Amino acid sequence: MSKKTDFVKAVKEMSDADIKARIQEDQLRLKKLEFAHTISPLENPMSIRDLRKDIARLQTELRSKALGA
Repeated sequence: MSKKTDFVKAVKEMSDADIKARIQEDQLRLKKLEFAHTISPLENPMSIRDLRKDIARLQTELRSKALGA
């Protein structure tokens, strides 16, 4: 299985509070990565995109749980 499907399965099992906490942690990590990338280029700049997509997946799952889907 790919990393993405494992991540999605893990998120589906998380509670709302856990998802919110994870979103906050990832957003902080994203800010730090973007800042570090501004100062000097990262070895793997694709990690910024991957983290943004993970945050979006978390927000999507939180929204679907809120809608009761």
